[in-house]
Amino acid sequence: MAASASPSPRKSVFVTGANGYIGSAVCRAFVRAGWRVYGLIRRAEAAGTLYSEEIIPIVGSISKDATFPEDLAKYTKTLDAIVSCTEQFPFGAHYDAVLSLIRKLAATSNANGVRPLVLVSSGCKDYGSTGVHGSAGLAPHTETSPLQPLDPIKERAFESLKVFEHTELFDAALLRPTPVYGYDSSYYGQAFELAAAAARSEEKVLQLPFDFGTIIHGCHIDDCAEAYVSLAEHADRSAVAGQCFNISGARYETLGMIAEALKTEYGLRDVVRVPAGAEVDWSVYISLGHSQWVDSTKIRQLTGWTDKRLPFWENIHAYRLAYEEAARRGHEGVLRVKERLANVLTWPKK
Repeated sequence: MAASASPSPRKSVFVTGANGYIGSAVCRAFVRAGWRVYGLIRRAEAAGTLYSEEIIPIVGSISKDATFPEDLAKYTKTLDAIVSCTEQFPFGAHYDAVLSLIRKLAATSNANGVRPLVLVSSGCKDYGSTGVHGSAGLAPHTETSPLQPLDPIKERAFESLKVFEHTELFDAALLRPTPVYGYDSSYYGQAFELAAAAARSEEKVLQLPFDFGTIIHGCHIDDCAEAYVSLAEHADRSAVAGQCFNISGARYETLGMIAEALKTEYGLRDVVRVPAGAEVDWSVYISLGHSQWVDSTKIRQLTGWTDKRLPFWENIHAYRLAYEEAARRGHEGVLRVKERLANVLTWPKK
């Protein structure tokens, strides 16, 4: 029997925030694509989850004097891709440490013959908001739209661009996903919490303080993660390097569509808009009040990536069950989002 050709070497990727909502999904997507995946976690207790997903955990914290790269070097001295999925506020000092770490990893990889592609996560809220569905002159945000972030994320929006300043060591792309849903639901979980509270009330009416034409443009977390892989595997690195890419579902939903789905799902008597002028807290605004239509044609045309999962409102029963099971188990992601939503109550009013 003739000997088969030698297989090409497997590619390796290092993902920070590997047990976070986006980071864990990105790790799983690279595993499915056949990559060797190394995931950075801060606590050794979290390693078991990565083991179960066939991800190699690297324990350490992000700092300019981090020593865990030596642990990673025991497994591999080259990285084809490095993905940053960590977020910490205030953002600037944290991000400087992230870039310092990436430079260290990239230098080692370059010395061993592989120049990595670095993918950094920011968010589509960097562009600000658009009008509501049906408003005059409504147009989506594209990668050329000006950055007009809310004050709490302004530092992230502009500091993340620093990833393009290190071309001597690595190629880079900046990704701006829309809000993501699925499994433990991230910020979409608040929609379930609000509807469940309304269902328990005597009136069984869910009150929302926003125009029902508010555009809620999201993407399933698995589809979002596949977008990262599509860029890392794209044959023409020069078409990816130095670019920003939006990640969004092919269709947007409106608050009215989601409200009607929640009404049916929870057996509510009605969902109504709170009269104009009512006080709105930031936690609700972040989840359900920020109207934004986001175009993702650029990544679709370049890589062929497309979203496959059902929109939130169309599959709300399955997404609800997944969220409730995660909440019942005390899933770290559910607890983390609740903590963040509690913290944003201290932000200045919109």
